[in-house]
Amino acid sequence: MGLRKLLTGFGKTPAFAALGRALVPADRVMLRVTGGRLGVGTPLGLPALLLTTVGRTSGEPRQVPLLYVERDGGYVVIGSNWGGEKQPAWSANLMAQPEATVSMRGRTTAVRGRLLEGDERQEMWDAVARYWPAYDTYAVRAAHREIRVFLLSPR
Repeated sequence: MGLRKLLTGFGKTPAFAALGRALVPADRVMLRVTGGRLGVGTPLGLPALLLTTVGRTSGEPRQVPLLYVERDGGYVVIGSNWGGEKQPAWSANLMAQPEATVSMRGRTTAVRGRLLEGDERQEMWDAVARYWPAYDTYAVRAAHREIRVFLLSPR
């Protein structure tokens, strides 16, 4: 069994979600220090970007590492919160203030986030879930809420 297949299987487990939550601070630091070149999952083939939003109540910059898939000239990100009960704070920040930045591959790019709905949301969800099937598992865990899907388009 290949590493990718093993990781994909492990990614569907509650243990992976717990590990992922614990690694977010380290991932954020790695991505910040390397300008988005290297994150915790990068060596395993999981592309990550560092999204910087404006806190909707604090007005302060907030950074979160996210897995992404490139589509339609932008970056699709999923507000799964590992299948948790609540929407992730970054998604509410992005809805309140769509202008943000992403750091990846050694560069920082200004983006505008757009919440996807309907068929467009499903198409992008399917594209990301093909890459990281654990998102379908997270959707089952978060059945009481619709997981937000965003397209981050360069400005």
